[in-house]
Amino acid sequence: MDDILKLPFGAALAILFGIVMIRVNVTYWIGRGAAAGVERSRFAARFHGSKAARAQALIQRWGPFAVVLSFLTVGVQTAINFAAGAAVMPLRRYLPAAVAGSAVWALLYATIGFAAIDAWLALVAGSPVTGVLLLALAAAVVLAVVIHRRRRAALAAEAAPAGDTVV
Repeated sequence: MDDILKLPFGAALAILFGIVMIRVNVTYWIGRGAAAGVERSRFAARFHGSKAARAQALIQRWGPFAVVLSFLTVGVQTAINFAAGAAVMPLRRYLPAAVAGSAVWALLYATIGFAAIDAWLALVAGSPVTGVLLLALAAAVVLAVVIHRRRRAALAAEAAPAGDTVV
């Protein structure tokens, strides 16, 4: 990937865009294939209940936003694109989201993404202890945010009247 960054910016951007478009579309079509395989299996009936129908409707409505936003994450992108395929999101909704997300991803990686990775690797090479401590600090911050949100959601659920649902 370092060789890509030695190219002119426009060429690097186009190559990164092409790479990610191929990857996410392959992932989407693997998801579609998995869904088709399940439909032909003995487990097909389990995927046609009311919960599955609600999940399908949710993906049809909000799926394109999830696809675009997944490109700003690490580790979730593949799962969301697979899920979009498995949920048989129509191509007319998936492709524009995949193009927008891929463009954002390529732009981020062509500009600050690889520079940040190179800086991290240089830091770890120079001081492995500092690298590990910063990684531990980042993990602690993420854990603190998750715990705070769960506690807030639990308090909101307790405060809500019995018949209301907290979303």
